[in-house]
Amino acid sequence: MKTRSSVQWRISSVLVLLLLVVIAALTLAVKLATRDAVRTQATQQLEVGGRVFERLLDMRGRRLRDGVQLLAADFGLRDAIASADSATIRSALLNHGGRIGASDAVLLGMDGKVMASTHATFVEGAPFPYDQALRDARKRNQNMVIVAWGGLPVLLVDAVVSAPLPIARVVMGFTMDDSFAQELHALSNLQVSFLAVNAGHVGELITTQPPAMRAGLVQWLLSEHPPVLVNVGQHGGQRFLEQRLELAGGESSPERVIALLQSPLDDALRAFAPLDHDIMMIAVAALLASLLGALVLARTISRPVRTLADAAERIGQGDYQVRVQLRRSDEFGTLASAINMMQAGIAEREQRLAHNALHDHLTGLPNRALAMERLGSAIAAERPVAVLSVALDNFTTLVSNAGNHFAESLLRSVGPTVEPILRPGDTLAHLIGGEYLLVLEGVDAQRAVAVADRLQQTLLKPRRLEGHDFALEASIGIAVFPGDGQQVEVLVSRACIARNDALALPGRLQLYEHGRDLVHQREVSLIRDLRGAADNGQLALHYQPKLDLRLGQVRQAEALLRWQHPVFGMVSPGEFIPLAERTGSIQNLTRWVIAESIRQLAEWNDRGFVVELSVNVSAEDLLGTDLADRVPRLLATHGVPARQLTFEITESAVMREPEAALAVLHRLRGCGISLSVDDFGTGYSSLAHLKRLPVQELKIDQSFVRDLDETSEDAVIVRSTIEMSHNLGLRVVAEGVEHERSLRLLERWHCDTAQGYLISRPLAAGPFEAWVRQAAYSPATEVVG
Repeated sequence: MKTRSSVQWRISSVLVLLLLVVIAALTLAVKLATRDAVRTQATQQLEVGGRVFERLLDMRGRRLRDGVQLLAADFGLRDAIASADSATIRSALLNHGGRIGASDAVLLGMDGKVMASTHATFVEGAPFPYDQALRDARKRNQNMVIVAWGGLPVLLVDAVVSAPLPIARVVMGFTMDDSFAQELHALSNLQVSFLAVNAGHVGELITTQPPAMRAGLVQWLLSEHPPVLVNVGQHGGQRFLEQRLELAGGESSPERVIALLQSPLDDALRAFAPLDHDIMMIAVAALLASLLGALVLARTISRPVRTLADAAERIGQGDYQVRVQLRRSDEFGTLASAINMMQAGIAEREQRLAHNALHDHLTGLPNRALAMERLGSAIAAERPVAVLSVALDNFTTLVSNAGNHFAESLLRSVGPTVEPILRPGDTLAHLIGGEYLLVLEGVDAQRAVAVADRLQQTLLKPRRLEGHDFALEASIGIAVFPGDGQQVEVLVSRACIARNDALALPGRLQLYEHGRDLVHQREVSLIRDLRGAADNGQLALHYQPKLDLRLGQVRQAEALLRWQHPVFGMVSPGEFIPLAERTGSIQNLTRWVIAESIRQLAEWNDRGFVVELSVNVSAEDLLGTDLADRVPRLLATHGVPARQLTFEITESAVMREPEAALAVLHRLRGCGISLSVDDFGTGYSSLAHLKRLPVQELKIDQSFVRDLDETSEDAVIVRSTIEMSHNLGLRVVAEGVEHERSLRLLERWHCDTAQGYLISRPLAAGPFEAWVRQAAYSPATEVVG
C-alpha cells in the first residue's frame, strides 16, 4: 500500500507541479501585461489631463485679461481715477470683477502703489507685492502670473488705464479654489491638488482627494523630490501615477505654488479582477483534471511496482531464492527479469565479498581483520596466544632486481612454503608488502620462539621462482598473551616493536621487552617534534675546534647540531639524526645548519674573527635538487668566501647514486667550497672510490684514533692512511683525539689537523670565539692543555 501510494503521489505531484508552473507563468504574463497596459493608460490620461490643466488656466487667464481690458477702457473708471474718487473706483472694481468671476481687484498707480483695492490686505499707498512679477510676465508676453496670495494660489492679470496717457493699472485675481479643482477633475478625470506656500507659511490644501489623504499630500508636496516628470506614488494605501508641477517659485523660493495631478492605478487594476477570477477557476479545474488523470495512471502501474518493491525488500533482507513472478511484456516485465538476474549475481558476489573482506586478494591468506578477529576471540576466551610480527627484510631488494611480477609470485609462495610448520588452528595473515602476522593459539613464549626459529629456517632455504634463485631473510618480533598485553592492538603493537628491535640483532628474532613502549613513544614524539624544531627555535650549533698541528693554532671548527627539546631536554645527535634520516627530515635539518653556519661566519667576519667551518652533508642532501644552487646564493647574500666552508660527506652517501652525487659535488667544488671524506675506513673506503671524488681532505674515523697507541693495530692503519692521503695531495684530519699520547703520535706522523675532547669539547658560538681568541697566541702545548 505504501508503494502504491508513493507512486500515485509522485505521478500526481509531477503533473500538478507542471500544471502549476504553466498556470503561474500564464498568470504572471497576464499580470505583467495588465500592469503595463494600466500604467500606459494612466500615463496617457495624465498627459491629457496636464494639457487640459494648461488649457483651462490659459482660458481663465484670457477671460480675466479681456475683462480687465474692458474695465480699463471704462470712461467712468477713468473719470473716477482722474477725480481721485475712491468710492467710485472701488465700486467699479467690485462690480466689474464680479461680472468676470474675479475674486479680487486692485488699482495700481504707474509707480506700482495701491490706489484702491477690494481686498483689505492691500493698503492704499503701499507697494503692490506682485507688481514686479506682473511687469516681468508682460516682458515675457505672458497673459498672467500665478502667486501665493492669502495662503491660496491666485491667478493675476493686469491692464493699463490710459486717458489718453497711462494713468493707472488695473489688476484682477482669480483664486484657484475647490470649484476650480473639481472642474479640472471633471474635465480630465484626474485627481487635482494645489498648495500655496508664502514665506514658510503653508496655505490650505486645495484637492479633489478625500480628507483622509490631505495630511499626507501636504507632507509629500513639501518634501524634496528629484526632477522626475511622472512617477508612481502611494497615498492612503492607494497607488497613483502622478505628476508634480511647480506653478510658481521653486524649492528654494520663499513663495511657491505647487500642483499635483494624479491618475489612480488601483481603480484601473480592479477592472481586471474578473480576468483574475476566470484564470483561478481555469487553474482549479485543470488541477482537478490533472489529479484525476494522475490517479488513474498511477493505478495502472501500482500493482507491478508493489510486486517489484516487495522483491527488492526481500533481496535487501538477504533472501535471494524466490524469483519475481510478473508476466508482462512491457518495461515492468523487463525489470522483473533484470531483478531475477540481479539477485542471482548478488548472491554470488556476496559470497565472494564475504571471503575477500577477510582475506588478502593477492595471496589468498587471511588479512589483518581476520587475524585480529581470531586474536580477539582467543583473548576473550583467555586462551594463551602468541603474536609474531614477520617482515621479509630483503623483499625490497628482490623486487628491485626482479620486478613487480616476481614480487607478486613471491608473496603468493610464502603461504604454501610455511604451511607445513603451522598447525590447523594457526593463522598466517598477509598485511602489506613483505609484512605478515602469525597468530599461534595455545602456545607460550618458549613454544613461540621455536616456531619463529623454524619459520626463519624454512624461509632461508634457497628456492627458485620464475628463473630467479633466492632465499628470504626474515626478522620476527614476538608478543605473548597475557604477559605482554591484554588487548589485541597492544599485543600487535608490541610484536612490531620487538620486530624493529630484532633488526639490530644477529639472529633477527626478539621477544618483546617490557618498557620498550616508552622508548617507542619517545621516538614517535621526537620524529613528530623534529619537523618544527627549527621554526620553534629549539636548534642550535656548537663548534668543536680543529687544531692545526703544524702551526699549533685553531683555524677550523666543525659545526655540530644540538636540539633542546621542550620536554626531553637536550637530545643527543646520535638519537635524533638517525630518526631524521629514517623519516626524511634530514634535509630540513641540513638546510638550517648550512644557513646558520654561513650566518655565523658572516657575523664573525664582521668582527675580524676568521675561521673555517665544516658541515656534515647526508646522502639525501646530495641527491636533492637545490643544494648546489642554494649554498652559493647564501654565501653571496652574507658575503662569506666559499673557502671558509667545508662539506663533510661519507663514501656510503656517494655510493647510493654515484653519478648524481658526483655531479652535485663537482658543482659545489666549482664554487670554491672544500670537500672532506668523513668516517674514512668504516664504509666503502677504497682508493678507486677516493680517486673519483673531488675532495681535498680525508677524515680518519674516531674508532681508529680514540685509543691510538704506537703498539696497536690502529696505529698501522692511521699511519698508512696519513701517508697515502699526503701522496694523493689530501689533507688529513684525525677526529676523536682524547689522549696526549695519541696527539703526539699524530704530530710525529705529520697529520695535518686534530679534533677531539683533548683539544676542546664543542662550544656555543660565544664561548668558542672567546676560547680561540685566548688560545690564538699560546703555544700548541698550552692550546692542547
